[in-house]
Amino acid sequence: MLQQTPVARVLPVWAEWLARWPEPRDLAAVAPGEAVRAWGRLGYPRRALRLHGCAVALTERHDGAVPADLGALRALPGVGQYTAAAVGAFAFGIRAAVVDTNVRRVHARAVSGLALPAPSLTAAELTLAEALLPEDPAIAARWSVAVMELGALVCTARSPDCSRCPLAAHCTWVATGSPAYAGPPRRTQAWHGTDRQCRGVIIAELRSSARPISVGDLAEHWPDNDQFARSLSGLLSDGLVEQVEPGWLQLPGLTD
Repeated sequence: MLQQTPVARVLPVWAEWLARWPEPRDLAAVAPGEAVRAWGRLGYPRRALRLHGCAVALTERHDGAVPADLGALRALPGVGQYTAAAVGAFAFGIRAAVVDTNVRRVHARAVSGLALPAPSLTAAELTLAEALLPEDPAIAARWSVAVMELGALVCTARSPDCSRCPLAAHCTWVATGSPAYAGPPRRTQAWHGTDRQCRGVIIAELRSSARPISVGDLAEHWPDNDQFARSLSGLLSDGLVEQVEPGWLQLPGLTD
């Protein structure tokens, strides 16, 4: 849930999910559409399908338990290198380099002397993170969460508070005069009028209904017919929407 979404938005939805589905097998027992419906307005609803698929995999492969092995974690639906490392380090004390946006920024400034890291994670960054990681797994996990918090609260992207930073005296970026970012333009994610917004409107309408909705009724909620058709086609391909009969749609796996 925290992927690409602030903590403040995630917390209430996370609490509702844990209350409703405290164990992976509880989530696996419901239709994937229920996960999409409970996802609310967090955005990127494919993550809800991946969480449901992960719960099914945990139930079928691991008797409902999260495995304490990085390889087994990586094999789960929706779990990539970062999530596997975070779960391994923070839940099981495995020595693993946890590299999120905040960690990348701290490393870029303190070690590489850059205002911001590259737009996408590089192999060199992973190598650096591994080299900086303490050898003791318990200390490594504490190190990872400390660097994450430092980036989130002090070494922020727009207004770093170097006066509060415990690394300021050792920071390469500070030592070289805090040079401005000189890389390619940072991409911003538009929303209004995009396919993402259209997809969100379609999902929101289906989420609010206990019964299937006709394509015609859904189309009334978006002014551009071509964009609506394109967005709906993508949702069907992604498995976020299913056709129960010609012209009638619902969230996946739901029944009347």
